[in-house]
Amino acid sequence: MEPKRFASFAEFYPFYLSQHQDPVCRRLHYIGSTIILVIVVNTLINHHWWQLLWLPVVGYGFAWLGHFMFEKNRPATFTYPLYSLWADWVMFGQMLMRLWRK
Repeated sequence: MEPKRFASFAEFYPFYLSQHQDPVCRRLHYIGSTIILVIVVNTLINHHWWQLLWLPVVGYGFAWLGHFMFEKNRPATFTYPLYSLWADWVMFGQMLMRLWRK
């Protein structure tokens, strides 16, 4: 079956959120994204460029654990890799904004 094609990110994002209803899945995404930022900052400070090899392991590892163990669905990144990557950071930013407002 041919996957749905989205005309824009704005059209894709509600679908992305629908695939992240489980709070544990979302938390695992947030943890992975936070660790990615720590790795990037640490790499820039210490110039240990090999650490960047951990980015996909950490980012996808936490996210896929959330999908397979808690959400019980197939990660959107398998079908929509660029939109999904973009949506991960939009969702992360929205979480930070909610925390900021509290």
